[in-house]
Order: sequence, then C-alpha cells, then structure tokens
Amino acid sequence: MNKRANILVVEDEKDISELLCVHLKREGHNVVSVDNGEQALKLLDGGTVFQVLILDWMLPGLSGLDICKKLRMDRTQARQVPILMVTARTHPSDIVLGLEMGADDYLTKPFEIPIFLARVHALLRRSAMNKSSLKQGKVQIGELVVDDEKYLARCGQEELVLTPSEFKLLLALMKNEGRVLTREQLISLVQGEGVAVVDRSIDTHVFGLRKKLGRCAAVIETIRGVGYRVRQSSSHGE
Repeated sequence: MNKRANILVVEDEKDISELLCVHLKREGHNVVSVDNGEQALKLLDGGTVFQVLILDWMLPGLSGLDICKKLRMDRTQARQVPILMVTARTHPSDIVLGLEMGADDYLTKPFEIPIFLARVHALLRRSAMNKSSLKQGKVQIGELVVDDEKYLARCGQEELVLTPSEFKLLLALMKNEGRVLTREQLISLVQGEGVAVVDRSIDTHVFGLRKKLGRCAAVIETIRGVGYRVRQSSSHGE
C-alpha cells in the first residue's frame, strides 16, 4: 500500500489532466491540478508541501523546462519537489535536456496508466528511501563539501546549484568514499526500484554533475564497465 502523498499536476490538456488526477486519487493521493506554470509556482510557494510534481513540457507561458530551471535554482525546500516530466517530446536529446534541467524522471506520451503510476510511486519510494537511509550531516572530501541538513553543496567557497538527482548522487558517492557503486545501485537510489531505467540515465546525471563540480569534478572516478566512486582523500578537515 502506497503512502498518501500531495501531488501537483501541471498539464494544459484538460482530458489528460483529468485522467491523471482520477487515477492518482484512486491510489489514495491528494491531487491538485493547474494548467500553467505561473499557477504551479504560486502553489509551491503557498505552504502546501508536495511530494511529487507531474509536469508537462509544452505549457502556455512558462514551459515545463522553464519551471524545472526555476525550481532547481531555488534552495527552498518547497521547490525541491521530485519532478516527473510527462511530454510528447520523444527525441533522445529532449530526454537528456529534461533530465539535465532538473527532471528526476521523464515519461513520453502516449503512455500506459500503470507505467505512469509506477513512475510516480518510484519517485515517492526513492524520496522516502533517501530520507531514511542516509544519515544527515556534512561530508567533506578535499574542497568538496555536501551538507544534506542544509541541502548545500560547495567546491571551495563556491556554492553549487544541483538538481535533486545530482545532489543525491553526489551525497551517495561521498558517503561511500572509496567504494565503487554500480549503475544498478545508483539507479535504485536516484530513480527508485521497480522502474525500467537504462544505465545511460545515470551516466547523463553524472555527466551533468561533473560539469557543475568544476575543479572538484576529478573526485568522481569512472570504473569502466562497473560504475562510479569518489576517490579517497588523505585529508577531510575544513
């Protein structure tokens, strides 16, 4: 039985929005729906904590991609909601762009409702798993610091703007310093179990993460054919 969650649906096609809302409510979730990005941002800042955001790419006014960028550049907890982008844009470059801009998962139209629900529940499980399995606190390796209590990452004195997936990837790797994490382990951590996610999704997230880490990027090593690890450092102090 899935735990009840507050879910925000942002979809301008009325029939699709109503279909998604009906099935989410049947699963026991509290659902709010809007048809544009401006309303979505107001709701996210209005006091209700949403556990998942269902976001269409092609919206009037602000696009779904614009909303992703705005949310991921903001440090407030309300705006760090997991995002499932649901869109008719199916080209691989669109999928990569959506993930790089901050979407946690990407579902192309048309889709089957059971697959849609599985993706939503995977995001909910992943979020719950990260809250319960990773002890909160600050981790430092060389110049790279991650503090999940403050949701903060920095390289030296430079604060890093990371998507939730990138932040969780970095946190998992740093808390397992010196240990190789396979792509399967990282997929389970970032995307959730029970969802068919190809290895390249993790590679895309790591690629985006490395770009944002700048001079600290060298701390993440690729173990060919296996996965990734954060190299051990001889110094952990401030």
